[in-house]
Amino acid sequence: MTRAFVFPGQGSQAVGMGQELASAFPVAKQLFEEVDEALGEPLTKLMFEGPEEELTLTANAQPALMAVSLAIMRILEADGGLAIGDTAKFVAGHSLGEYSALTAAKAFGVADAARILKIRGTAMQEAVPVGEGTMAALMGVEMDVAEEIAAAAAQGEICTAANDNAPGQIVLSGATAAIERALEIAAEKGAKRSILLPVSAPFHCAMMAPAADVMADELAALLIDEPIIPVVANVTADAQSAPDEIRRLLVEQVTSRVRWRESVLYMKENSVDTLVEIGAGKVLTGLARRIDRDLNGVSIQTPEDIEEFLKTL
Repeated sequence: MTRAFVFPGQGSQAVGMGQELASAFPVAKQLFEEVDEALGEPLTKLMFEGPEEELTLTANAQPALMAVSLAIMRILEADGGLAIGDTAKFVAGHSLGEYSALTAAKAFGVADAARILKIRGTAMQEAVPVGEGTMAALMGVEMDVAEEIAAAAAQGEICTAANDNAPGQIVLSGATAAIERALEIAAEKGAKRSILLPVSAPFHCAMMAPAADVMADELAALLIDEPIIPVVANVTADAQSAPDEIRRLLVEQVTSRVRWRESVLYMKENSVDTLVEIGAGKVLTGLARRIDRDLNGVSIQTPEDIEEFLKTL
């Protein structure tokens, strides 16, 4: 069995996440306290108790999802004796999940990841005034058709394919009016279903350029070590280990397409047969099956999941 550890992105958050872990494992509780201290605010209380609309805010959801993923990693390492370098060939994460992946691979610490994700979320939220940009998921169309739809809908505004998640699941991002036009065109082009996503900004498109500028400054000051196993980057869909290249790609990632389908296929082509999703939700596990039916998907969220996974090592 050759594993890759993968880490979820925004949209997987839910009120109550992490609470069971904190109750069952002192090392998880300690990690959540580290995150609260790094941020100077009680993010953990928001994760455990809500309200949901506040947890869903980009600046909160991003460090919160990282915290849950890294709490599970801390349990696996401290209580389960897992060494990630011996257990997985690659790490990868969907959008913000790339920061979780890099932290799991020891490129930087939990406190730095929490602080940088808070800044990233705030910068992405502030890059575009509310209402001026949005995102939509197109179901049942492939990338070439999605790009045709985006080009036809743009009409001088930004409209681009932002997430290549799986065959038949593409996310568009851009100006609100252009995305609304894209939904109409998608129906004409045979999309099975097209829906506006409940997001507060148009992520992973050129409208995020102000946020990329913020991240360039922040990441320039962040010490990044070489990860102990390679990270498959969203921007390139291949393995990266050089700290300066990781830094550059994290900046570029803010405005670039998340090439998740290609990333998963890259790992499969490099002998990975099992994707282990670490953190809230099962989104990436579901996508893995759509990308390649031969891939095994394992989701680790609960104390029971942790116990079952450790039996397989």
